[in-house]
Amino acid sequence: MKKLLFMAAVAVFGFTSVNAQEETTTGGFANGDIYVSGSVGFNSAKQADAKSNSFNFSPSVGYFINDNIALELNLLIGTAEAANDDKTTNIGAGLGARYFFTPSNQFSFTLGAGVSYTNSKFEPNGGAEAKFNTFAIAVTPGVNYFVSDCIALRASVGALSYSSAKADVDGAEALNNFGLNLNLSDINFGITYKF
Repeated sequence: MKKLLFMAAVAVFGFTSVNAQEETTTGGFANGDIYVSGSVGFNSAKQADAKSNSFNFSPSVGYFINDNIALELNLLIGTAEAANDDKTTNIGAGLGARYFFTPSNQFSFTLGAGVSYTNSKFEPNGGAEAKFNTFAIAVTPGVNYFVSDCIALRASVGALSYSSAKADVDGAEALNNFGLNLNLSDINFGITYKF
């Protein structure tokens, strides 16, 4: 499904570029612009009587410090409930920067980098809860496309990332992950509103 949505977005971008014969430009960013952005995700799976759900919400605010670079501050809120009634809650924040290759244009490729901290609480069905703290660094390529003067569609594909998660107990060992994922199985979509 993500591949189909990504291909549809590419087709829309392509057709818009081909049909754009007028000199008018829709949208674009400039030095001093402020924007809010965010993404929402929901997933539900069911097999026989077993059902699992997950939900995440990630709002962010950005400010252009020059013509190409925007600083971003974001939040992460997420919940998940597994088929066996295990529950996970995530709350976190991040700080990063995003480089826009052609910010004043309707369409721009982007490259973002940031750090984040997330606190997770795991509540197993019938067991004692556990808390985890995760520190992460990620670099993500993406695109930004204005559909009006103030509203843009945003997408990122994959990431180069490092994370370190540790249980919130004395003597716990950290779980360190390093990953490079640039395939179409890791696409994130969002909407941006420019003030």
